[in-house]
Amino acid sequence: MNRFNIFSDWIGRLVYTLISISLSLISLTMMGVALGGIFDSIHEKTLLVKALLDAVGLIVIGMAVFDVSKFLMEEEVFSDTAMKSTTKQRGTLIKFLIIIAIAVSLEALVFVFDAGKKDIAMLIYPTFLLISAVLVVIGLGVYQKLTRDEDE
Repeated sequence: MNRFNIFSDWIGRLVYTLISISLSLISLTMMGVALGGIFDSIHEKTLLVKALLDAVGLIVIGMAVFDVSKFLMEEEVFSDTAMKSTTKQRGTLIKFLIIIAIAVSLEALVFVFDAGKKDIAMLIYPTFLLISAVLVVIGLGVYQKLTRDEDE
């Protein structure tokens, strides 16, 4: 059974490595496309502000994807899964939720600026994104409060 566990752990680490590398490449491509859009907008004398807002959106999403990639690499490939305590697992969950909350908040802000310039009626969607980011942060705070006694 021990050989099976070692083989299973090795396969899992290989799959997570491939996923992490794929996400990193996708993230870097998104950031490259964003910078290319700005470059094209400058040279073609088109709407630079729209290109900048689009670039910010792509870079924010790219940053979030890259953070998830880094998170997967650190937690699933490089860490020793057999030695994870509940405190370490709780810290991992908190870190992941913080990445999600930051990404959703930044994306909502980009949408607010974009919707504010196009159609004020479209502000409802970024508002819901901001509300969901706030709910994630509130839920994270409640989770930390409820699990604090276990750490002490």
